[in-house]
Amino acid sequence: MGFHTPQYSLSQYLEWGRSGKIQLPDFQRGYKWEDERIRQLLITILRGHPLGVVMLLDTGNDHVRFKPRPLDGDAVDGAEQPDYLLLDGQQRLTSLTQALSGEGIVNTKDSRGKLLRRRYFVHMATALEGEDRTDDAVISVPPDGVIRTNFDRDIVLDLSSGEKQREAGYFPLALLCDGAATDWLFECHDPGTAKAFHKNVISQTGQYHIPAIQLDKHTSKAAVATVFEKVNIGGLPLNVFELLTATFAGDREYYERNETDFRLNDDWQDTQAKFGAYPVLAGLENTDFLQAVTLLATRKRNLADNSARPPAVSAKREDVLKLTLADYLEWVGPLREAFIWASDFLADLYIFDEKFVPYPKQLVPLAAIKVIMGKDADLLGPRKRLVEWFWCGILGELYGSAIESRFVRDIEQVPQWTLGDTDEVPRTIGDATFVESRLHSLRTRNAAAYKGIYALLLAEGARDWMEDKKFDKVQYRSLDVDIHHIFPQKWCADNGVDVEQRESIVNKTAISARTNRTIGGKAPSKYLAQIEAKAQISTYQLDQLIASHLVPATELRADDQTAFFSRRREALSKLVENAMGKAVPRDLGPGEAWETSDRFELDGSDEN
Repeated sequence: MGFHTPQYSLSQYLEWGRSGKIQLPDFQRGYKWEDERIRQLLITILRGHPLGVVMLLDTGNDHVRFKPRPLDGDAVDGAEQPDYLLLDGQQRLTSLTQALSGEGIVNTKDSRGKLLRRRYFVHMATALEGEDRTDDAVISVPPDGVIRTNFDRDIVLDLSSGEKQREAGYFPLALLCDGAATDWLFECHDPGTAKAFHKNVISQTGQYHIPAIQLDKHTSKAAVATVFEKVNIGGLPLNVFELLTATFAGDREYYERNETDFRLNDDWQDTQAKFGAYPVLAGLENTDFLQAVTLLATRKRNLADNSARPPAVSAKREDVLKLTLADYLEWVGPLREAFIWASDFLADLYIFDEKFVPYPKQLVPLAAIKVIMGKDADLLGPRKRLVEWFWCGILGELYGSAIESRFVRDIEQVPQWTLGDTDEVPRTIGDATFVESRLHSLRTRNAAAYKGIYALLLAEGARDWMEDKKFDKVQYRSLDVDIHHIFPQKWCADNGVDVEQRESIVNKTAISARTNRTIGGKAPSKYLAQIEAKAQISTYQLDQLIASHLVPATELRADDQTAFFSRRREALSKLVENAMGKAVPRDLGPGEAWETSDRFELDGSDEN
């Protein structure tokens, strides 16, 4: 990558914008400047102050074919392909091109976001009093040039024609860089003001230059992304999806074959439509999908290369940016099916909706693994191992950071291990640890392990305490199931139970909305009696339902919170051990606390 720093005149930028010599890469967001910001920009020009640097990218790069589009509002009648793509300066150059060209009408908005169309004028006599008066001299008016008041009944200023503009002493800024400015001034009623304005404003503006950083045609997509983010600090971060949208739209082979551009965003909308029936996929982002494509594309290249140093399997940003449209089209179909398969995989593990997906990002390697394994992913033995890998990732809380490297290890190691082709245990399983004391600090669904244990309880066979219904995919929704306290918050507060034990997942379970309302804030011994009476079931039947939640009924009926907590903590530790296929170290005594209570805030999501 190389660059140089030329300076171009304002007139050149306006000419290039109108002709299409400068255009925007398709990943740039839309024009959005407000009326007052445009007015202040014009004041900056009239004062001769610098407005900052713009960044241009030379086109003609065989490796970076961004789909171009004109500056918003421009009617480009020049060549289809621009000479430069504008990476930074879109809002400024679009504002100037609209305000200083044609009739000077700009599509903008007010400070409250209401859409407006405005034109800009400068009062010549006021502007000639010095740059301190320029702010007062520049005005914004409706497109017809008439400022009205009293609900548009009274005209305050009428600049609707050249004659009325000259009579009021207002110069239309649309003519600032136009040769017609001289003719307009020649007809002014005050020749002295007109002459001074031409000398001190028009002529000076003709000398106004804007510096550029011009990147050469050898600049890579990754470099474009990095540079764009560095200079676009005030805007939203640019993501790889937007860059690839522009790149894929500029794919020449696809256009020649189909006589249309490929629209990645439209294709992603098709993907989302297919995923709409699967709630657990609601949190999947377009960049997640592209990472899965990248994993499979780079893996294919890795396997096909017999050299000593084949290209690495990767999901890193710079490698996502290297995707070709051919890569994407090869894997988009299989991955759509794989993600839908992943939603069924999660449903089998009693994860039914987006808010209880422990790690949405873990769906990326899961789907890629499914594509690699094909139908073998549903065989009994491989699926059992796949489930073990999945729970180790969640309960070991391994997908919170540095996930790209883990994704790579997963697709390189998990398929072979699950199919029995190797005895080497995948790194994710080896890295996963869970200790007994972690149960004390798991208290909200913000933690992946919290959501995981909740799902494991449902899968264990937890049933509703009042209707004896299993919390499967259908009953889960109809019963309005959520996580609630077993020893209610109020009872715990009244009886001095430490916040750590009160808010721990050990003191929570999946309960239907109706059961939770019956529990309220009462002692367990009291609410259990009420449940028996309302549901018309025996003590034995209710104790069996309670046991399905790994809750010790004897201690619950005795309101013995200390003994309850110790026994249920042990039961949950065994539940985790079975899921992970490895031991959970017991690092606490029967009545020992792990953290001090002031480390925890109340969980407002629970009612009782």
